Formats: sequence, structure tokens, C-alpha cells
Amino acid sequence: MVQLCSIEQAVDDVLARLPAHIHMGLPLGLGKPNHFVNALYRRIKELPERQLTIYTALCLGRPNLGDGLQKRFIEPFVERVFGDYPEFDFLADLQRDSLPANIRIQQFFMQPGSLLNSAPAQQDYVSSNYSHAARDINAAGLNLVAQLLASSSEHPDRLSLSCNPDITLDLLPMIAKRREAGETIVVVGQVHTDLPYMPGDAEVDIDTFDLLIDEKDSSTLFSTPNMPVGFQDHFIGLHASTLVRDGGTLQIGIGSMGDALTAALLARQADNAGYQAVLDDINLSQWAQLIQREGGTAPFAKGLYGCSEMFVNGLLVLADAGIIRRKVYPDVPTQEQANAGTLDEAAQPDGISVHGGFFLGPRSFYERLRELPQSKLLEFSMTRISYINELYGQEELKRLQRIDARFINTVFTMTLLGAGVADQLADGRVLSGVGGQYNFVAQGHALEGARSMLILRSWRESGGEVSSNIVWDYGHCTIPRHLRDIVVTEYGIADLRGKSDAAVIEALLNISDSRFQPGLIEQAQKVGKLPKDFRLDPRFADNTPQRLQAIAARHPNLFPEYPLGCDFTAIERDLLRALNWLKSKFKLTEILDLGKAALDAPEASAFPEHLERMQLTNPEGLKEDLFQRLLLTGLKATAQ
Repeated sequence: MVQLCSIEQAVDDVLARLPAHIHMGLPLGLGKPNHFVNALYRRIKELPERQLTIYTALCLGRPNLGDGLQKRFIEPFVERVFGDYPEFDFLADLQRDSLPANIRIQQFFMQPGSLLNSAPAQQDYVSSNYSHAARDINAAGLNLVAQLLASSSEHPDRLSLSCNPDITLDLLPMIAKRREAGETIVVVGQVHTDLPYMPGDAEVDIDTFDLLIDEKDSSTLFSTPNMPVGFQDHFIGLHASTLVRDGGTLQIGIGSMGDALTAALLARQADNAGYQAVLDDINLSQWAQLIQREGGTAPFAKGLYGCSEMFVNGLLVLADAGIIRRKVYPDVPTQEQANAGTLDEAAQPDGISVHGGFFLGPRSFYERLRELPQSKLLEFSMTRISYINELYGQEELKRLQRIDARFINTVFTMTLLGAGVADQLADGRVLSGVGGQYNFVAQGHALEGARSMLILRSWRESGGEVSSNIVWDYGHCTIPRHLRDIVVTEYGIADLRGKSDAAVIEALLNISDSRFQPGLIEQAQKVGKLPKDFRLDPRFADNTPQRLQAIAARHPNLFPEYPLGCDFTAIERDLLRALNWLKSKFKLTEILDLGKAALDAPEASAFPEHLERMQLTNPEGLKEDLFQRLLLTGLKATAQ
């Protein structure tokens, strides 16, 4: 029987019922009851005889304010968008390397880049597939689970795991088994007023929880604002969209490249003439056979089914546009249904168009889910991660559902031999985590008709230095080269499946930036992986940003800066563009570069509203004067 209590009473109960060492499991991302976690953390900090280990992933914190121009831009935006979101006390201590000796935080996925310089976070990182997280947490001695929930007046005896049934649904039977053996495990929940009530698999009985905090949380939900989609990302999305087969299955991740793919699929459906025109301008003839065999460029007559560990905003947008609409059903069809080639929707009203394990997104995403009618929400099944990320368990059903699957994941580096890097730097420091990427790549090889697609920008620029993201070798890999399949950059598509090393190298050279092709060829030839007389196909010798930017300029409607909406004001969009340009072109920590950056500044009267937003209308002192000139230079360079 569930017990209603305050947060402090819940902490008292947990301390009274559990042994000296508390092992607490928290959902990934949004589903953490931050207020309860902070209360327990603060209490145990003052009890050195007790220990607390937290097992979780993706602990969400506000963006780092930084200093200088970055702080002036971010601080008002953070106050507006994140409001009274309660930060984790332990996250601040992690970032300061001041975690108490009796508390440890073990994560299998980190908020990207946020804990690169935290020694305890790096030392206690657990490299594990998302699909193995429940198993590993349970084996570590889990005795406390805490989760944020959604409620509905229509279901007073039920609660929804909402954004995070992913690991919890896998843990519950493990917990039940251990309780039968006499172990004490406490499950704590708190309802949030703004979490969407997701029906179906995400619904659980209220008595699933031992303690339910009686005060609902109404603080601001953490959101991930849509960031600008640059020309590189748009071309990546366009190329990838041609390999998505009508009637198939789609998995995509969060971020600007995923947004670009969504935008391209929307254009393929709603503006096919414009879509075909830009593809003609790109000239996809070299990949025409691959596109004809594996994908297509026509609108979606059958629609797609989404199967993605993360139910991202893009999938919801595609569903609203009628592209994600192919339904799958919870049972293997009978022979009669199989012979007919379809399932009767009238006889199977519980069809699912998206299976997701967790969600996180912009504020508009949560609002859209909250306003959807129950009948539509039932098409979006939030469920356990083991169902989505693995094939074993109901394998026959999954194979029938996941036809012609395209698993599309982001990496930041590829080696010329086909290994992908997404989670860790060469020096061993973890950026994020493996998550489910390996699971989906493996499915891309295991499912008939499926393909794994790794997408990345071929080059990057920081502080005026341009470097290639396709390299000869790297000190770490997330996806080993024996699982190489399709790789997409802004310059095209590399089909690596079943190819020899020399053929793989050539295919990746063809989609590399031309500034780096000669050096890469030389490295491959030096170790005998390319013939000494190798010559690059002339069709790929003009892989330059200038060529792509000229194409984009001829088709402006296909290259929106914020294709899925935006939390930034028009002035803020200009400022963000200017600040990103300054960061890419200059090392703003060096005096010489600061001087160079400020040389070409226009008059302050050219951008009065922008200076007002950054509190630089009337600069005081040399420092603020330099900030003003830097900002004006960036605004001039990026003015649209």
C-alpha cells in the first residue's frame, strides 16, 4: 500500500528502512525527482557513517554561463527558459571536484561535454550499453528507486512513468524477485504537474510505489532548446533522407543533425518539387544506384514507423506531418493475416506508430504531448528500453515490426578504416556515453533490409583552426570497424558494408573535405592501405564549403535555420550566429586574436537592439568597449 508523505518524511523513511549504504537508481534525463534527490543528498552529506551511491545517466543542468560575451548572452536566456528548474546539488559538487567522501555518482551517460574536467565523474563513469543498465544497476545492490511521474484525474489509481519507463520497467520484475527473497527495496515517486501522462506500457499501479510525495512538483521542466541548423547539417540531412525507405522504420537522435534530417524528410513529403530540385543541384548520380536500392526520394505513400530509444521532437513533428504513421501491433500476426499482407486496423485498435524509451526536448514538445487527445497518445508507446534497443525477447515480433529499418546516429569522428567515435576523447575522458548507439548499429546488421547510418560533419573550425573529422586513426572507437555500414557527411554517402579496406578508404575520401584529402591519401599510402598510384575520382575533388553554400543560396526554402521552431528571439538568433562565428574564427583568449577580431567593427548605431540585449549600449571601460567591438564585428560578418 502506497504511503503519502512529504519529501523530508520520505528521506526519514528511507534512512530508517535501508542499510548504512544506500544504492539509489534514478532514471536517465528528465524523470528524476530532483527535490527528493537533493534532500537525501544533503542529509547524507551530514551523516558520515552513511553512504550513498547514485546510479543514473544524463544528469541535466543549466548551460554553463561562462564569462564575457557568452555570459551576457546566456544568462537572460537561461533565466527565461529554465526558470526555477531545481539544479542537482551533487552536480555542482561534481563539477567542483568536491563530492563528499561518503557519496559516489556512477553514470553510464553524461550530459555531453559537461563533466570532461571532473575527476570523480570521469573515474566513476560506467561504460555500458543502455540496454544493460538495469541489469548492472540491479547487480550493484540497488535498494532505492526514485522517479518523477505524471498523474491523471481519469486514472486515480494509476500513475504514468511518462518520460522515463525505459529502465524502470526493466527493473520492476528484478525488484519483485529480490523482494520475494526477503530484501528491502524502496520505490519513491513524485508527480510533476507538467509531465505529459503517457498511457499504455508507461502506466503502472499506484501501489508500485512505497512512498509517494504528497506535494506535486510544479517547477520548470528541463528542456533542450532547438539549436541552429547550419549548412553542413542540412546537407547531411538531405543525403540521409534519400536512404529512408517508404514503409520502413526510423530511429534518429537528438541534435541539429537529427533536426536537419527531419527537415529534409518534411520537404520530401510536402515540397517534393523543391526537394528534387536541390537534390538535382547536389548531383547524386554517383549514389543513384544505392538510393534506388535502399531508399527513395518520392513522398511517403505508406509512411514510417518510429522505433527509437529517445522519442525526440523530430519524430513527433514527423507524426504530425503524417510521415510517421505506419502502425505496428503487439502480437505476431496469424497465418491468415500474414497471407493477407496486412493487419486489420479495425480489429487491432492498439496500433503503435512510435515506440520510445525516454523523451527530452524543447518546451513546445512537452506542450504538444500534453494537448494531444488520448486516442493519439496511444499511438506513442513509451516502453522499456530492452524492447527497443535489443532484438532478443519477442524477436519474431520485432523483426516483423522493424522492416527496412534505418538507424541513424551521430558521431564526431570517423577513421578512414570505418570506425566511429561518439562518446570519448582519445585521451580517455568521456564526453557522453555509448548509450544505445551500439545496440542500433548491431540491429542494422542483424535485421533483414536494415542499415546503420553514422552521420557527421566532415570538418570543424574552432579558434580559426580548421580540422578534419575524418582521420587516419584515433585513440578510441565507439563503433568498431567490423560494424561499418553507411556513413554520411555533407559531401555525400559512403556505403562501406562488405567492402575491402582500400574500398572503404576510397569511399570515405570521396565524402571528406577536399582540404584534407591529399594528407589522408598520403597517410593511407604510407602504410600500404592504398596503392601508390591511387588517384582521387575528379568528381570528389571539389568538396568545398563554398560549393555547398552556393547550392544552399539557390534553394533558401530548403535550408531554414530553425526548422523545428525556436526558443530564441529574433535578436538572440542574430547574436547566437555572431557569437558562434567569433568562436570559430578567433581564439578569444588571446590578445592578438582579440585585436584582429575587433578591427572590422561597424558603428554601434548599426545594431542598437543587439547591443541593448547584451548590455553594451554604453560600454564602461576598456573591457566592455572591446566586448562591444567584438560583438559588432560578429554581427556584421553574419548579418542576413
